[in-house]
Amino acid sequence: MPGITIYKHNLPFCLCGAVRSTLNQVKKRGALVYKDATELAQIIDQTLAKPDATLNDLSAACELAKKYGFACVVVNSSYVAQARNLLSNTLIKVCATVGFPHGSSTTTVKIFEAMESIKNGASEVDIVANIGMVKSGRFDFVEVDIKNVIALTPQKVHTVVIETGSLAIDEITRICQIAMRTGAHFIKTSTGYGSRGTTMDDVRLIRRVVDTSCRIKACGGIMDLTTVMNMIAVGADRIDTSAGSAIMEEYLKKSA
Repeated sequence: MPGITIYKHNLPFCLCGAVRSTLNQVKKRGALVYKDATELAQIIDQTLAKPDATLNDLSAACELAKKYGFACVVVNSSYVAQARNLLSNTLIKVCATVGFPHGSSTTTVKIFEAMESIKNGASEVDIVANIGMVKSGRFDFVEVDIKNVIALTPQKVHTVVIETGSLAIDEITRICQIAMRTGAHFIKTSTGYGSRGTTMDDVRLIRRVVDTSCRIKACGGIMDLTTVMNMIAVGADRIDTSAGSAIMEEYLKKSA
């Protein structure tokens, strides 16, 4: 492929920056308490990745992001340009899904999807790991696949998306180790379209493996404030959800 180098061998082990959430959080009776709604909103990514999402849905999602001050809006790559336009003159980031939802695109296709998304305004990239190859034990393939997307889209925030509901403990462990070696900033627990939602045990396991080497995005079935707080309490740094508005309204009602 002209102009693009495809890596076929492992790069030296490299940890991403050990950056943890800077939210002003305190422990109180086992739950996390936020100083104000702004801090809570800044750990939420408003997600719109359903296959039948319309442009009107996208506009509504971006308006909600602006209303509450969410960190990011996550969209399929075809909607990146529109999302960036809708969020112009704000600090809200656009995150593009790559290889969504099964990670089964070829590496070359993933690279071009990521590069095109960045050209269209994405500052974060969610790279879906090839779940079939993980289940086949082809971790070498999975690592090269992810590594190439990250290497060809430097200076952006990269997330490796796994599907915890479809993976065994050893498979989750291996893919987390790959994410660390490839320099990913985040590991996301699910696409939201897996066999089940994310559990606290999923987040605990990932946190034990990565320690402070990667941050964690919890995604899948997170629809209320209690679940958000539980996920953060066991190690999640960001929350991907389509229910950001409901979560914020619940928080505001309880804080009133």
